Amino acid sequence: MIEYIGIDLGGTNFKAGHVSQGVIHTEASNPVHRNCTESELFTSLFATVDAVITKNTTAIGVGVPGIVDPVAGVIYDLMNLPVWKEVALKKILEDRYAVPVFLNNDANCFAKGEHIYGAGKTFTSFVGLSIGTGLGMGVILQNKLHNGLLCGAGEIGMVTYKDSIIEHYASSLFFEKKFNTSAKEMSILATQGDATAQQAYHEFGVHLGNAINNINYMIAPEAIVLGGSISKAAPLFQNSMNETLKTFAFPKQTEHLVIAISQVKGIAILGAAALCVE
Repeated sequence: MIEYIGIDLGGTNFKAGHVSQGVIHTEASNPVHRNCTESELFTSLFATVDAVITKNTTAIGVGVPGIVDPVAGVIYDLMNLPVWKEVALKKILEDRYAVPVFLNNDANCFAKGEHIYGAGKTFTSFVGLSIGTGLGMGVILQNKLHNGLLCGAGEIGMVTYKDSIIEHYASSLFFEKKFNTSAKEMSILATQGDATAQQAYHEFGVHLGNAINNINYMIAPEAIVLGGSISKAAPLFQNSMNETLKTFAFPKQTEHLVIAISQVKGIAILGAAALCVE
């Protein structure tokens, strides 16, 4: 039985799983934050991998929240972990663990995981939209992951929007910047009936709907799969998101668009591990 490690380098947690035959057998996680030092990030990364790796591990796949040179094995400009501006991550991990390491953007790994194991299995072209610390997008076109230069295709969060960029309005940053709290805390309040929190998620849905409209203009996918931590709060923002989608210029296209919520636990880890078998 071939065994891999899948790693998801999120903006708030580093997660890793021991994967074989498409199943996560053991999983570990350690917290990080945008003000971590380089040493702290590596300490967290190594501790996470050490907890799941075995003597039978044959390769490691890593999803990175930034742009990646998968050949050179270098990651660049991680927006939510800014101390990592240029890191030879492939060599560092290969030197430590003595197995091949494969890198890609984390949203690409999410889309790849959904294409193999999740809601994207039935579509030839779809978008995986990861909504959490940031807003990431992976694109599957004609059953293949579209990486773009330095695995940077699909950075919808960086598109100019209002007074800033879309990511500041359609990720956890929206709640942090406008309400000085987390998306999770706001969702708890909203489900308890707090009117301010419910209105916050209504506004969030409008912004996310505008992001999806932009995706439709650029890519016109068959489906969009929503993942990431905030996707779990979909009942709080779906109505306003769907109302915003009605403003799209080509209603027939929106009529046929499928929007699904990711249901597979650990899908980003599974997608990262799948890099090992390309």
